[in-house]
Amino acid sequence: MLSPNFAVLGAIINLAGCLSYAWDTLRGRTKPNRVGWSLWAFAPLVAFAAEMAGGVPIQQSLMTFSAGLGPALVLLASFVSRTAYWKIRPFDWACAGLSIAALILWWITGKGNIAILFSICADILACLPTATKAYTHPDTESPAAFVTGAIGAALTILTIAEWKFANYAFATYLLIANACIAGIILIRGGLKKRPTN
Repeated sequence: MLSPNFAVLGAIINLAGCLSYAWDTLRGRTKPNRVGWSLWAFAPLVAFAAEMAGGVPIQQSLMTFSAGLGPALVLLASFVSRTAYWKIRPFDWACAGLSIAALILWWITGKGNIAILFSICADILACLPTATKAYTHPDTESPAAFVTGAIGAALTILTIAEWKFANYAFATYLLIANACIAGIILIRGGLKKRPTN
């Protein structure tokens, strides 16, 4: 087990990746899906509140907090940049609706672990529009935020002293989700650049 300070480092790394993505958005290099990034800002902040209520150490909760703050900054950048528009499709709205429904279910239950579980479900649904866009248009995405998100989550996981659901669930999910989206962007981007015979 690593020192809890590494979880703070993980949160900083994650936030740095989101700041890089926000900068790319301002420069017109990326076109974030505003539905996904809105939900990515909201769901982790709900999970952060649930973790705090559940007694999760602040060092480990900072990763979840940064997972909400970073997307909020990306979302803000998408409204500042005139070239950052990405057309929102019915699929995106359907994912948003299901994601919000998951958060409402959490609110109805009011239980810490259930809040974290439903926040993960909501975040998965928020991932789908960006993952789909990364697959079809990898040139409109930047892998840096997702690579650093995976690294930050991995560092957080390595600091866990007590393996209970509230301590590891959201960080484990963030590791898997970020690694998958980064992989899609890097693999699909590489395939699109490969010359055809």
